[in-house]
Amino acid sequence: GIAPATATTTAAVAPDALARSVTDEVLAALRSDRDIQSGDQKRAREVIESKIAPHFSFASMARLAVGKNWSAASAEQRKALTAEFRALLVQTYTASLLLYKDQKIEYRPLKLAPEDTDVVVRSLVRQSGGGEPVQVDYGMEKTDAGWKVYNVKIGGISLVENYRSTFNAEIRKGGIDGLIATLRDKNRALVAQK
Repeated sequence: GIAPATATTTAAVAPDALARSVTDEVLAALRSDRDIQSGDQKRAREVIESKIAPHFSFASMARLAVGKNWSAASAEQRKALTAEFRALLVQTYTASLLLYKDQKIEYRPLKLAPEDTDVVVRSLVRQSGGGEPVQVDYGMEKTDAGWKVYNVKIGGISLVENYRSTFNAEIRKGGIDGLIATLRDKNRALVAQK
């Protein structure tokens, strides 16, 4: 017969439920936090670091963004690329969080088979003043630490893969170390703007 579900399978939160609960938590924080509403970057970044970042697989995102050149990178370079890409994404998210006003987010039901390890969670972001809703899809992978986001598509365009052509151009110009240096400089400049 069928083996009973073990604690490990039932303890893992389904990817769509996870996406919804994280979003709800972040939105609640945004709505109640006057500092964020007044444009406080540092506070917005704290919310991202504590509530959103733990649910992302930044190594997978970096691998996806770097593409075929990832296999040529050493373990050390991969670690540096992941750290810099993570910093860049956190900055990007912080900026977009501060634009948040009263959007409503609807999640599409997800048909999940027990053997699935890679799924797309689809959502629609509706603007408060009407207008076209924006489709936001999360590519999520099952890891030992639960489901993690490794790709985000907004209106069908992947935030992660969007970086690939720029990254490849940098690698052609200055190798993998050149890309790491460029990302580091970019991140420093973004932090300095605050």
